[in-house]
Amino acid sequence: MRSVTYSMGVSLDGYVVGPDGGFNWTAPDEEVFRFATDEVRDVGVHLLGRRLYETMLYWETVDQSPSIDFSTLEFSAIWRSLPKVVFSTSLSAVQGNARLALGDLAEEIERLRAEPGEGDIAIGGATLAAEAAALGLIDEYRVRVYPVLVGGGTPYFPRHEHQVDLELVETRTFSSSVVHLSYRVVRQPSGLPSRCEDQVGQ
Repeated sequence: MRSVTYSMGVSLDGYVVGPDGGFNWTAPDEEVFRFATDEVRDVGVHLLGRRLYETMLYWETVDQSPSIDFSTLEFSAIWRSLPKVVFSTSLSAVQGNARLALGDLAEEIERLRAEPGEGDIAIGGATLAAEAAALGLIDEYRVRVYPVLVGGGTPYFPRHEHQVDLELVETRTFSSSVVHLSYRVVRQPSGLPSRCEDQVGQ
């Protein structure tokens, strides 16, 4: 079964976007950018909310720039060819190799898991990922931790009042001091995330 992954850059204090809405501190150097390119190469389909979709539209036409370098051209080509599903209540059409979601998030993921195909089902955007996490649909969390404290903003991890056990499957430290961490969700035989139950008073 295809895994559902959630991968984003995050500050050391846990935010993907700062209190001012900015995220320029996640701009990668060549080494981190190459790593991110390889990660996207292994994705089979990408799920996005409207805001991230509109941010990533940059990559649909950047190859037309005369000053583009090889690494940017490579990422652009991979991103444009990647199937994408956009969740939005305000968009009536999307561009490139993308389509609007046919149902809610759980229905879309169930449909994609049932379809033949290889590669992960990637989720981008903290809001969409929080919804998937609340439904127990995320299989792997991938974070690139940047050496900065931004003091607030949009958190990477959703604030739910339950514990989900994780297993470390990969770690890597880059020369820029960015640290990549990948954690797999530990699941019960039922397939649900393993959660620590409160034993107080029992």
